[in-house]
Amino acid sequence: MASQITLDSNETWTKIIRPKRSLFDLRLRELWRARELIMLFVWRDFVSVYKQTILGPLWYFIQPVLTTIVFTVIFGNIAKLSTDGLPPFIFYMAGNTLWGYFSNCLIGTSNTFTANSGMFSKVYFPRLSIPISVVISNLISFSIRFAMFVLFLIYFIASGSKIHPNWWILILPVLMLIMALLGLGIGILVSSLTTKYRDLQQLVGFGVQLLMYATPVIYPLSSISGIWRWVILANPMTPVIEVFRLAFLGVSAIAPISLLYSAGFALVVFFLGLLVFNHVQNTFIDTV
Repeated sequence: MASQITLDSNETWTKIIRPKRSLFDLRLRELWRARELIMLFVWRDFVSVYKQTILGPLWYFIQPVLTTIVFTVIFGNIAKLSTDGLPPFIFYMAGNTLWGYFSNCLIGTSNTFTANSGMFSKVYFPRLSIPISVVISNLISFSIRFAMFVLFLIYFIASGSKIHPNWWILILPVLMLIMALLGLGIGILVSSLTTKYRDLQQLVGFGVQLLMYATPVIYPLSSISGIWRWVILANPMTPVIEVFRLAFLGVSAIAPISLLYSAGFALVVFFLGLLVFNHVQNTFIDTV
């Protein structure tokens, strides 16, 4: 009878104190139980982006179009960069659509500890739920951008442009998963390191901009040769962008098999980020 009473009383606790966990104890079951909290964070992130703005959610449509127009004018009309025979507007929009999701995930997760230190110091919940919510909320904005991309794609196909979508479009979920793991892994790794090295926080935005120029967003891989081609190919986002263009535009200078490199790189970075994040989250409040 005594053991039964102890079992019933344990079910009423909201917090259970356990011994210090190991580096590999990620407590994913605890994260699953917090799934409703994650969705609340998703709604908070999505709504707060353009809160108290005049145009509000319309910025999700305006921003990618304006960015693509600027790229078309500067890199297509003035710099005369190659687009592999594709209309410059749809070429740049394809790159911007994917790069926007990856960069937003990376930047959003890279300040997890510093931006939420006040909340972390007051109440306990799985810390990993916040960076995961950032990845999911950015998926909503990506869906809006992707829908716009498809509309422009249909327009250019109807106008007679040499665009050939193919069955590789079915690989889009794989591309999204690779970008999510890359953005989340690098983001939480940087976030963990910024608890002690604040300089990294200043370098994130600048570094993402530089990384874009090392990714075939504003130029095709076919225009790069020599040793620089291998430098661009070392970037795990290169196969993702190029295979996306192959799937929806029908032109690419890379084989889809190269996605194995991107997937392997993403898994390694994600697992490394989880280990470092798991180690730092126990003591970060003393250094933030």
